[in-house]
Amino acid sequence: MRYITGFIALLFLLVRPAFAELSIEIVGGGENEIPVSVVPFESDDPGVSKVIAADLARSGMFKMIDPGAMLPHKIEDVNFPAWKSAGADAIVIGGIYPAATPGQYEVRFRLIDVAKGAQLVGFSYTVTSDQMRLTAHRIADVIYQQLTGDVGIFSTKIAYVLKKGRHFELQVADADGYGAQTVVSVSDPIISPAWSPDGKKIAYVSFELGKAAVYVQDLMTGRRHIVANFRGSNSAPAWAPDGQHLAVVLSRDGRSGIYLVGENGGRPALVESSQGIDTEPSFSPDGKYLIFTSDRGGSPQIYRTLVAGGPAERLTFEGSYNVSPHYSPDGKSFVYLERNSGHFNVAIQDFATGQSQLLTDADLDQSPTFAPNGKLILYASIYGGRGILAIVSSDGRIKQRLTMQAGDIREPAWGPLVH
Repeated sequence: MRYITGFIALLFLLVRPAFAELSIEIVGGGENEIPVSVVPFESDDPGVSKVIAADLARSGMFKMIDPGAMLPHKIEDVNFPAWKSAGADAIVIGGIYPAATPGQYEVRFRLIDVAKGAQLVGFSYTVTSDQMRLTAHRIADVIYQQLTGDVGIFSTKIAYVLKKGRHFELQVADADGYGAQTVVSVSDPIISPAWSPDGKKIAYVSFELGKAAVYVQDLMTGRRHIVANFRGSNSAPAWAPDGQHLAVVLSRDGRSGIYLVGENGGRPALVESSQGIDTEPSFSPDGKYLIFTSDRGGSPQIYRTLVAGGPAERLTFEGSYNVSPHYSPDGKSFVYLERNSGHFNVAIQDFATGQSQLLTDADLDQSPTFAPNGKLILYASIYGGRGILAIVSSDGRIKQRLTMQAGDIREPAWGPLVH
């Protein structure tokens, strides 16, 4: 790593809005899409129904049916034969109404099975006006889970680094790129953001001290502290599932090794070290294992070891360069970067079979990270000569690009499910 010095401009600006939002372009869809229609809600000035429809559309799991002139808001107003003719398997109806408490609103929705002519699920939420968009994401989560059987992730957050000139910002946004907030702004590189399991903190690496050091930032208070600033380099933080410890990569002993440190810092405990470079740790969901990158065999490959100690097991054998592993949320697979003919692409490998699948085909993909339901993978790439974020499904069929008008975006991390 290059040590970079310069003017330090630390800003703890969790409530500072970014000047541009991420825009999402769907460039590939899934198979066997479920035909569904989201009817514009009654009195929907905030556009809740539009956000719900956009969430479902970008998931790649649904074929969106235009409601046309059919605008029911109550189940008794639904013309089921007409909806069947339109090709809809399910419709979403609802409305937004003033609540008893001033300044609050009641958001109602129903998911209707067209074939059965019956309600599948329905809820009512009492919220303020600034909670409308989050409520729309939560409704989309309910619909997604009801129709697919998988957990929805529309109400989750993503983190990423925005580079504008020589300036770097760690930003947090909704999963659809809306509402970006600047968490930290500095004049030196920021890399490797990692969410705590409860979604309240982010660990990351900053070079503002003239060398790589690991910080933990509290998203609610804006306060932060250093957890690793030892001699040499301090990098690649990964949260343990207990939220009390992090795996970090230290070169304090003259070579790169993986250590455990407490969330508030303290004395590091060695987990894994070799004569090569060991880096990029990722915890298994049960906290028993770490997968990591090592060149101990001559070229970078993915290995697995017990956190409690023991010999490391090599996992990747195809190709001469495999790096940046991350466990899937169910622990059954891992995503990583594979070099193919000079290109770096996202791949996924199953633990049980050892079989791998290449998911992308760009020139330079980086930093793959799973959505908390394991169905989508967020990663950094290059498009039009600029750094962008992209999404691919774990089967490679659904693809999206997330771009920003100004600046390069990189180093993504998808936040956890927060209930």
